[in-house]
Amino acid sequence: MAATCDATAASVVPVPCVTLNSGHAMPVLGFGTGSSRTPADLPATIVHAIRLGYRHLDTASMYTTEGAVGAAVADAIRSGVVASRGDLFVTTKLSLFDADPARVVPALRESLSRLGLDYVDLFLIHWPVTMSKKAAADGDSESSEVSRVVAFDMEGVWRGMEECHRLGLAKSIGVSNFSAAKMSTLMALASVPPAVNQVEMNVGWRQEKVRQVCGQGGVVVAAYSPLGAYGAHWGSDAVMNSGVLHDVATRRGKTVAQVALRWLHEQGVCFVARSFNEERMKQNMEIFDWDLSEEDKKMIASIPQRRACQGEFFVSPDGPYKSLHDLWDGEI
Repeated sequence: MAATCDATAASVVPVPCVTLNSGHAMPVLGFGTGSSRTPADLPATIVHAIRLGYRHLDTASMYTTEGAVGAAVADAIRSGVVASRGDLFVTTKLSLFDADPARVVPALRESLSRLGLDYVDLFLIHWPVTMSKKAAADGDSESSEVSRVVAFDMEGVWRGMEECHRLGLAKSIGVSNFSAAKMSTLMALASVPPAVNQVEMNVGWRQEKVRQVCGQGGVVVAAYSPLGAYGAHWGSDAVMNSGVLHDVATRRGKTVAQVALRWLHEQGVCFVARSFNEERMKQNMEIFDWDLSEEDKKMIASIPQRRACQGEFFVSPDGPYKSLHDLWDGEI
């Protein structure tokens, strides 16, 4: 990892960067914007995060926050919080409904339009899943539609991602929610290698196998739900309610979140933390100037493992993934 990213607030220890296999630097800490409980003025919240020193902004078509991120980027540049677009690293993700070879480039152009940007720093396939809409069986309304999972054309979709990279619409490309087996398959067929695999990872789901395969292929692992986030249909208390983490945090004079994020940093991965509380946003950055002890790490290693976001909504008897075993290739 490089020492620091450029342009970081002087009030905190600068956020380190990792150099991706594309040659571009990515801040190891990202500010997440995917939530069912977003603040009414999300652009102002994001600008405040940038003032604090966040330089990596993570969004997705599915989050419906691309517009807010774009407005915040424009405001931060206009008001002098950052000197230029180049001071910020913006990630967005391909919608499951656009995970089709013919739709990848148009979908990124649509995301860029919502963001008000000429390019993104990182474009990810959100899931190894393609969703299709069709008219509802009852036929009561022309607008009545149901969604279903159809076959995912990994090679075809990745060729579309590579075209986004070739066109300069995305400086780096990668994936999210890919198992170790799917990463191996992708790396074997890719002309432009994936730079990042963003996966659920925290002290309660350590992702050893994915990290091993990604490490061998020069792919950076980025953790989402590093604090065990709660979503509309899934969540985990393995982090914030962990007795082990509470003990470590109390002994070290840190918050539970700081211990959890520090553990991730010491694993050599990047992570996207989401909090819209100003004090916690600041606390989540204060993890780069201290270390966990060997005793701390031994205690954390004892935390039971369980994936929170299992993706059961993509499993069906008549779909390409007939079981969670199929979706995760037995890695669950």
